[in-house]
Amino acid sequence: MLGEGQLTLLGLVSLGYVSGSCLGALWVCRLAGVGDPRLEGSGNPGFSNVLRLHGRRLAAVTLLLDAMKGMPALWLAMGLGLAPWAQGLVGLAVLLGHSYPPWHRFRGGKAVASAFGVLLVLTPWVALCCAALWVLLAWRVRTAAVASLASAGIAPLASLWLAPDYVLVVVTFTALVLVRHLLNIHRLRHGDEPGL
Repeated sequence: MLGEGQLTLLGLVSLGYVSGSCLGALWVCRLAGVGDPRLEGSGNPGFSNVLRLHGRRLAAVTLLLDAMKGMPALWLAMGLGLAPWAQGLVGLAVLLGHSYPPWHRFRGGKAVASAFGVLLVLTPWVALCCAALWVLLAWRVRTAAVASLASAGIAPLASLWLAPDYVLVVVTFTALVLVRHLLNIHRLRHGDEPGL
């Protein structure tokens, strides 16, 4: 039988996955009466595709929802004094929920905005460094995938300096984000990646 601590962790991981699987882009676009972002642009139900298709206002709301949706589960994990690795499991569940939502045939987003929200709770300074780099690169290069890949790549290095207890957690998040961007990497190599 599972102990109380294991049941608590399992419950928080489940909460993280379910909350992560609620895709902000779909809710925002439906409420705004605009097209499904999965059927237009890059086909990704996330911040950058909503920005590309429907502008800054809807993209900002999408970013806010996707960043915030996993925070309650993470705050509970931290409030209960769970170890960094256990907090990381809850955060990973949020990202997996966003990437593979069961109600959308396991076809979700790239987990960048959700990862930002998770890092903002667990390692806020790492999150802010990554966000600053994302904004700078998105402005200069005008390609969300480049900004996202670079931000994900810098996160483990930033965590070595700013949040050493969470390095393995951040490395895991980075690996998931990179895997979710394999198609983007392929398109970048062939010059087919859509700009912002």
